[in-house]
Amino acid sequence: MLAHWDEVERERLDSGEIQAWARDLGTAAGTVDVGVTRFELDPGHRSSPVHIELAEEEIFYVLAGSGLLWQNEETHEIGAGDCVVALASEHMHAFVAGDDGLDLLAYGERKDAAMTYLPRAGVLRAGLTIDVSTGPPPWERDAAAGPLELPPPSPRPANVVNLDGVEGEYDGTWKRLARAAGSKRTGLNWGRLAAGESEDNAHCHSAEEELFVVLEGEGTIFLGEDAHPVRAGSVIARPAGTGVAHTWRAGDTDLVVLFYGTRDPNDIIFYPATKELYFKGVRLVVDVGGIAKGL
Repeated sequence: MLAHWDEVERERLDSGEIQAWARDLGTAAGTVDVGVTRFELDPGHRSSPVHIELAEEEIFYVLAGSGLLWQNEETHEIGAGDCVVALASEHMHAFVAGDDGLDLLAYGERKDAAMTYLPRAGVLRAGLTIDVSTGPPPWERDAAAGPLELPPPSPRPANVVNLDGVEGEYDGTWKRLARAAGSKRTGLNWGRLAAGESEDNAHCHSAEEELFVVLEGEGTIFLGEDAHPVRAGSVIARPAGTGVAHTWRAGDTDLVVLFYGTRDPNDIIFYPATKELYFKGVRLVVDVGGIAKGL
């Protein structure tokens, strides 16, 4: 369940204003119900058509470069360290790179939408009836619509925050970026472990999936009894229900990681060191003691 972004094959996106390289990091790392893609946008170009997700929440983190967030017919300047939350059914969006390009991570859920396709009738039912198009693919249609109109940048909305502007916990070593930007279904946290420091809360989840991307430094992630070296660019997937706890130790330099995960009120977290179960939905901690040996 580990990968490195330098070893993930790049896919070229080439359709009108959409000019970028994409790496599907989530699939490479073995994610199940979530994903993350690294987009490297050419200067002045986009990574996708203007779109809105109806059932999935998206979170974006800018690694480097600068550009514009086009959102609901307004534009907002963005740059390195920015976190953008696109709420389901609320934020229509696209990203446009500036003169120095734009390098960003795009996180999202993988939802199984309740849709029914009736091929003889030529419709797709998703609560309402949608006619199935026989025309060009959506990306070609976006290109045919011509350049995206970019009004002058407006003040940044509440769903855009910068790492430096988010108040940190534990002496600034832990920042809840997506929560600060108004996320509801998923989260993105930034964390730093000092050189040589070990995390002391090994745990695993019953219902929530987690996905980690190392931004800086090097160190070790422990998956149960197995130790795996990590470095900047490492991607680690932790699907729900593995029963294998994970924890971290920084190496000779500080270790900086982005922690992405789903939010499920039915989730149960197991802490093997203390033999405790945390029931998130009711905020209850239970000491299971010797019973935990059978889990």
